[in-house]
Amino acid sequence: MSEHNAPSATQEYIGATQERISAITKENTKSESLTALLVEAIVSGEIVSGGKISEPELARRYEVSRGPLREAIMRLEGLGLIERIPHVGARVITLSPEKLVELYAVREALEGMAARLAAKNINKEELHGLEQLLATHSQHIDEVEGASYFHQYGDFDFHYRVILASRNKQLINLLCGELYHLLRMYRYQAPKNQSRSNQALEEHKFILHAIRNRDEELAELAMRRHIAGSRKLIEQQILKD
Repeated sequence: MSEHNAPSATQEYIGATQERISAITKENTKSESLTALLVEAIVSGEIVSGGKISEPELARRYEVSRGPLREAIMRLEGLGLIERIPHVGARVITLSPEKLVELYAVREALEGMAARLAAKNINKEELHGLEQLLATHSQHIDEVEGASYFHQYGDFDFHYRVILASRNKQLINLLCGELYHLLRMYRYQAPKNQSRSNQALEEHKFILHAIRNRDEELAELAMRRHIAGSRKLIEQQILKD
C-alpha cells in the first residue's frame, strides 16, 4: 500500500472507536437478552425463590461470559428480583405475605390512578384492543373451566394495557418497571386455591365499562376494589399461617 493510500492516524482512531462501540453494543444486546431470559426463569420459579445466584452455574447454563451475566444480574437487582445479603451474596427475592400486602397496597393506589387517567386519555383503538383481549381471556377461562386465568404478560395483560393508556410516564415506569415483574412472579407462583378467575374477569369487564364511558371516578374505584380483592386473599393466608 502506498503512503498516499495508507490510513491516517485519525482514520485509524475512528476505526478503532467504531470497533469498540460495536463490541459494547453486542455486549449490551447479549445482556438485555440474558436479562429477559433470567426474568422469566425467576418469575416462573425455574430459578427458585430465595435461591442463591451462582454466576459460574448461570454462565454454563446460558453459555455466556461473566461480563454480560454480571450486567444482567445488576439489572435484575434494579427490578427488585434479586437482593444482595451481607455475607451471603445475591439471592432471588422471597415474596413473603407481608411484603405482598405492602406491594398490593401500593398497587391499589397507583393502578386506581392509572384507571382514572385511562378513562380520560384512552383512544378508540386501545378500547377495541381491550375488548378483544377480554374476549380472548373469557374463551381461555371457559376452556379450562375456570381453573386459571392467563399468566398474562405485556400486551396480553389487561392491567398493563390500562396503565399504558393512562399516558402518565411516571406511573408507567413504576407499574410496568419496578413493580411489574414482582407482581407477575406472585401471580405465576401463587397457590391455585387463591385463583378467582371468573370473578377477576367480570371485574375487568366492569373496569373496562367505566373506562369506555369516560367515568374517571368509577374507573378508579372499580380498579381499587379489584386489586383490594387480591390483597384480602393474601391477608387471609397470613391469618391462616
